[in-house]
Amino acid sequence: MTSTERPAPDTGGGPFGVPATAAGFGVYVHVPFCSVRCGYCDFNTYTADELGEGATRATYASSALQEVRRMAEAVGPRPVETVFFGGGTPTQLPADDLVGVLRSIDEHLGLRPGAEVTTEANPDSVTPASLARLREGGFTRISFGVQSAVPHVLATLDRTHDPARVPDAVRWAREAGFEQVSLDLIYGTPGESMDDWRTSLDQAVSLEPDHVSAYALIVEDGTAFARKVRRGEVVMPDDDETADKYLLADATLTAAGLGWYELSNWARDEAAQCRHNLLYWHGAEWWGVGPGAHSYVDRRRWWNVKHPAAYAQRLAAGEPVEADGEDIDAPTAALERIMLEIRLRSGLPLAALDPSVGAQVPVLAARGLLDIVDERLVLTLEGRLLADAVVRDLTD
Repeated sequence: MTSTERPAPDTGGGPFGVPATAAGFGVYVHVPFCSVRCGYCDFNTYTADELGEGATRATYASSALQEVRRMAEAVGPRPVETVFFGGGTPTQLPADDLVGVLRSIDEHLGLRPGAEVTTEANPDSVTPASLARLREGGFTRISFGVQSAVPHVLATLDRTHDPARVPDAVRWAREAGFEQVSLDLIYGTPGESMDDWRTSLDQAVSLEPDHVSAYALIVEDGTAFARKVRRGEVVMPDDDETADKYLLADATLTAAGLGWYELSNWARDEAAQCRHNLLYWHGAEWWGVGPGAHSYVDRRRWWNVKHPAAYAQRLAAGEPVEADGEDIDAPTAALERIMLEIRLRSGLPLAALDPSVGAQVPVLAARGLLDIVDERLVLTLEGRLLADAVVRDLTD
């Protein structure tokens, strides 16, 4: 079974053969606050008790605005195709703060007409009023972190929202006028039965979302969840069970009219696909605002200091917030292109492969893992389950 974790937005633009101006430019805004740290999460997030001096939710937006101004100085006025507020839980901040950051991006760089503007949200972090304010302020898309509809599964994940709240949150988003509503699900939690997963899928499709993301739970080193697994307190499902849950997700979502367009993502139609994530997968350029955020511009990738206090202090002192970075050479870019584009239903151009591995293509096709469509390699359903192995065969 392939890992279906969310791929990090760390691929380049020009090396993919897609001019950045044609592929579009995106902005990611990292909001590192959560009410509770989930045991499985290794994202750069903090609860109020973990922040210490020098960083608060009340002052975060002003720090982000400073980096937006620096971004504008670095890249100049540049039409922005997509903006994505992630975290953490962006909606832990007041809606006015999120709208203020978006307005600053528009003021300093300029949003293209019809730009996609997304925020992630937990169902218990929104109200009808906050959603209405976000929509009024220019947000077009919202992605709710549902994860599961089953209370004992949510408890294992340390999720705090009441699953009964999800239909209300979706309805409020529709009433506020959001163009797209997406739901995030996680499968493979210890103790989650196949019936539990079916319940989560059934609830999700009953809400008629425009988009669903379904990711296998990944145990990341250094997390509380990893320590529980190491001590034998929880037992992860085997690969066959995880694969069966992926197949159930694909069958259920497809029957509900949602088509896969990336290994872990299904959309109602092309318009409902997440354009911001497609920007990453197709190798365009983007700037990441916020502590720990990654950026890729002019064949260089870099990432900011992680702690919100250090981030705010450096901005206030006029110092760089970059922690480290790297130039992306052609071999690295070629490898990353294969790793990312093979995940897409649109597939990977045959021309992107090194001739030395071209002989693997008919072998993989004969095994039923790949189809060749218009000179592009497209994973079959079986190939989607073994995507990591396919990538190894295409890159070794």
